[in-house]
Parts: sequence; structure tokens; C-alpha cells
Amino acid sequence: MQIRYFVIRMVLLAAVIFFYSAHSVSADTSQNAGEPRQEIEAFLNELFRVRSELFTHPNLPLELYYDTGNKAGRHALAIQKNRTTYLNAWAEHRQMAITSSQSRLRIRGITFKGEQVKLTLGHSQKIEYAYRDTPSVKQWFGLGTWHVMTLSKKDNRWLVSKEWFLDPLEENPDKIPPGLLPSPPSPRSVASGQNYDRQRAVAYANKYAGLAWGAGNEGKYNGKYKNYNHLGGDCTNFASQVLGDLKEGGGLKMRDPWRYRYPDGGARTWVQTDALKNFLLHSGYGKRIVTGYYNDLIKPTDKHPYSAMWELASGDLIAHIMNNDVDHFSVVTGFDDHGYPLVNSHTADRYRAPFDLGWDNQTQYLFIHVKD
Repeated sequence: MQIRYFVIRMVLLAAVIFFYSAHSVSADTSQNAGEPRQEIEAFLNELFRVRSELFTHPNLPLELYYDTGNKAGRHALAIQKNRTTYLNAWAEHRQMAITSSQSRLRIRGITFKGEQVKLTLGHSQKIEYAYRDTPSVKQWFGLGTWHVMTLSKKDNRWLVSKEWFLDPLEENPDKIPPGLLPSPPSPRSVASGQNYDRQRAVAYANKYAGLAWGAGNEGKYNGKYKNYNHLGGDCTNFASQVLGDLKEGGGLKMRDPWRYRYPDGGARTWVQTDALKNFLLHSGYGKRIVTGYYNDLIKPTDKHPYSAMWELASGDLIAHIMNNDVDHFSVVTGFDDHGYPLVNSHTADRYRAPFDLGWDNQTQYLFIHVKD
């Protein structure tokens, strides 16, 4: 996703979520106030259950839940079908199969107006997968997204007439780079050094991964840090927290220009993608392992005989680059049973998700090893 387009969408989405969260009222005076909300909650739980099951049963009649009589309703339906196609196509390229999915909702605000409802909700999703050569070994990752929705009641049934969210699976399935990692040489170490505690860094990333299924802290970010989602994204702020939080994180010593000033916020190097990348590579805190497209990273070379991916360690960072600009940061938090690098991030929230999920063949990756 282009960073300028992403920032605009992020700011607008955050503003809308804030508005509806702050104005949660019921204008339907003909019924008990609890009854319409219960009806809406039942519809939403059914909707998201079917959307999750769509990953493994793509012929489910999802259109029954959408107002296909208007353009916005058809668009919302098309997004769900595309993300199903994308995820299964990505899994096929990685010689995997999606085996199941679960959803959990957190409804923040509902506004009733006659036969229409506007609401915001948080969606935590668990997606399970298995490699085709080991189908009995089930593995999973978590995603988390905030949604702004409009529902309309037609023929005594609620339907989705509009939906807006930043989808981590919003990519063209035709642009997925093929290829799979070579066999692992040996298990990776997560040993910590004197300057950087990798185990605590990973524990921090897991605890504060927001809405992503599997994260701790009841789906909330660390409240002592400012949330930058409404300013264009919180991924770099989160990566810096993982590295530098002294109480729970990796404990890298803050130093100018990389610093967080409580309670005001982070310096540019703390919160801005390219600034953090430049600081890490020139401060001695990090070193470049490799920069390349996905297909470059899975190839064994003289420098990386098992491929560059095997040089990553838990607690390292991955910068996702679009058009020569760093678009996103994620934190390596582990590896699946086939050695695939898994990452946590904010915006959208991810918990131990495959690092390239939701990115296309135009994305470059910069692997940064954090020096211990």
C-alpha cells in the first residue's frame, strides 16, 4: 500500500472511530434500549463467524449479509471475497493450507437512527494453518483491526451497507511472490546480550500487540506511550518501544536523537520509519543483514548459505519498503515449525504473523539485526 494513501486512510479512519465512540446513543425509542443492541450484536457475531469460515469454505453465501443494492454494500462484500482469495492464494504459494479461523468482537460504539445503525468495533482474528507436508501440525497467527460500519434493516433483516477498515490482507493475489524457505539448518538462538534483552523484547511485543488475537493486556496498547494511529500509524512507535522500554522491553539505552519524552511523545527518530532505520544502521545499535525482494531473501548465497532469512533472530526488526521509502516496521517474535519468520506489529495489529503476509512482489524487505 502506498504510504501517502495509507496515511490519509489512517487519519480519516481514526477520526471516524473517535467520533462514533464518543457518540454512542440509541435513537430507537420504540423498543427497550437493550433489545436493539442485542439484535445487532447477534447479527455481527454471525457475520464475522461466516466471514471467518469463508477462508475454508469459500462457497458460503456471504452476499446474504450485505446490502448489494448499493455501491458501498457491494464494495464491502467484494473486499471480503478478495481477502479470502488473497489469503488462500498466499498459503498455496507457501505450500500451506488455511485450516480454520475464529473471530472475537469488541463493540465500542453504536448509534441508532431509525432503520440504520452506525458503529465501531474491534475484530480479533485467529487464523490456523498447516504445511502440506505436515498436515497434522497446526500453527496459527493473530490479526486485529478496527472497523467503522453502517448497517441497514431491509425486509426485517440487518445488512451491511458500508464498512471501512485497514485490512492487513488487502493485496492483489496475482502479485504474491512464489517460493518457500529451504530446510532449516538448526534452531535459532534467542540469547540476550548485555545491551539488548531479546527475551523481554519479544515478551513486550506479544503483550502489547493490541487487538491481534493472542496479544496480552486485554487488547490494549501500552498506555504510557502515545498512540500515533491517528497521526498516520503506530508501527514505528511500537518497534521503538520493543527495543527501548526499560521496564518491560529490550532495554536499549535511549540516546539523542532516538528518545521518548514522557508524557509528550517520541522524537522523530522514535516514531518515523526512515528516521528509525537510519538511526539503527548508523548508531551501532543495528546492522543490515540484507535488503531485497522476497525471492531474493529465500535464495542461498555465498554470504547467506541457508538464505538471508536464517540470519534473523527473535527481537530483530524488518523494514517493509515501498518505492524506496520504509512503509512499515515489524518485530521478529519467533519462527513457525518450518522456520518461517513471524512478526508482531501495530497498524494493523499482528501477533506472530508470517512476515510477508499482506505485502506483494513490489515490496522490499530490510532485515536489521539488533546488536546485543
